[in-house]
Amino acid sequence: MISELKKNISCEFLENKEDIYPYAYDTSVALNGVSLPYCVALPETIEDVQKIVKFAIKNNMVIIPRGAGTCHSAGCRVSNDKRKAIIIHFSKMNNIIEIDEKNLTAKVQPNVVLGDLQREIDKFNLFFPPDPSNLEVSTIGGAIALSSSGPRTFKYGQIKNYVLNLKIVNGEGEIVELAKDLRKNVTGFNLCDIFIGTEGTCGIVVEATLKLIPKPAKTKLILAYFKSIEEAGVCVTKILTSNVQPSTLDILDDKTLITIEKFNPTGLYTRYEAALLIELDGENESIQAESKKLQAVLESANAEKIVNTDDEATNENIWRARRSSFACCAKLAPNVVTEDIVVSTSKIPEMIKFIRALSQKYGIMACIMGHAGDGNIHPNFALDLENITQLTNFKKLKDELFKGALKMGGTLSGEHGIGMEKRKYLQDAINPKAHSYMLQIKQIFDPHNIFNPDKAI
Repeated sequence: MISELKKNISCEFLENKEDIYPYAYDTSVALNGVSLPYCVALPETIEDVQKIVKFAIKNNMVIIPRGAGTCHSAGCRVSNDKRKAIIIHFSKMNNIIEIDEKNLTAKVQPNVVLGDLQREIDKFNLFFPPDPSNLEVSTIGGAIALSSSGPRTFKYGQIKNYVLNLKIVNGEGEIVELAKDLRKNVTGFNLCDIFIGTEGTCGIVVEATLKLIPKPAKTKLILAYFKSIEEAGVCVTKILTSNVQPSTLDILDDKTLITIEKFNPTGLYTRYEAALLIELDGENESIQAESKKLQAVLESANAEKIVNTDDEATNENIWRARRSSFACCAKLAPNVVTEDIVVSTSKIPEMIKFIRALSQKYGIMACIMGHAGDGNIHPNFALDLENITQLTNFKKLKDELFKGALKMGGTLSGEHGIGMEKRKYLQDAINPKAHSYMLQIKQIFDPHNIFNPDKAI
């Protein structure tokens, strides 16, 4: 098969065990081991992708699309499907095809890194709001697959609000354009929105047209510290119901603050139980007005200490510290597992207390942070997965965590996806009829079930 692939498709293929072994993993924890792909393809063109898909159909193989491999839910790994798996890695399809400053759009290939895109469009004084914490490695294709958006979701919305058009290769090997490169279009069903968040199970994104907006003139960062997580949670509600609209509203617990300061000293105060990381952006006058309102809200919510900065270098330093939280937690124990749940914003204090109780019950350290503005909580669990007791306890903790989120009216994921890790909880999270619709949609896009089987739904 490898010989036939190489004969008919001109792109590079990896086949030796030592070359394909790293692609058996993503950033999820492989508690039950991993399966190797049959080979790894590195296409350079849309036509390469199309030929690989047709080859997979002909030879009854499966395809796993892959970008940076930073998926936390085993979405990039080979599943238990008995068929041979080709991983398509898009490292050679990483071009920004066009930045149209007149129409405020960017056309990109799937492996364009979000951080690189931000820097490029910054030259035109333009802005692409989706901002996952790993933006220096996160790719457009991966962000679309998982609908990952990061802390700016509160003000600017999710990545689906910035995808105007997608060019995909479907499960018949056909190239399909799902929409138009237009900012407004209600001609027929919105197939782009249906496709976003499908975790590579319906087809392969080979090109995306993204909406850009003018870059905010200025940003201002506020760190508000609280003596209790409950008071920080109440403050979140007060901010949401005020006339202030921050671009970001993140929450960090004391263990996260301590861990960041221990391994990436930034000047954060660690004697408080919680902190809110708040960013305002816009014109200078509007920021000043919102800053005064926010100050009043924070004081009324019993903030113990409030730190303001509008210095760009200081802001970036604090954001770098926030983005390093996962890496810092990785220094606390041999393993770190980050989870992803969503509850209504009013339930944030209850959820954080619940996570802390589980941490104490099972003896597993938890550093808790999240995007408080939209209820997305990310607990980082530091543990040793080679310790049988900790491994057993962690499995129990995960079960209780997801069941607890659902019991609070929440859900399983805000941006890390379902992958293989969370599929067993879906029956409790999704209406059975809605789930059947999802399966039917996959069947339409992918009639041979070759794309990322046993994932997401």
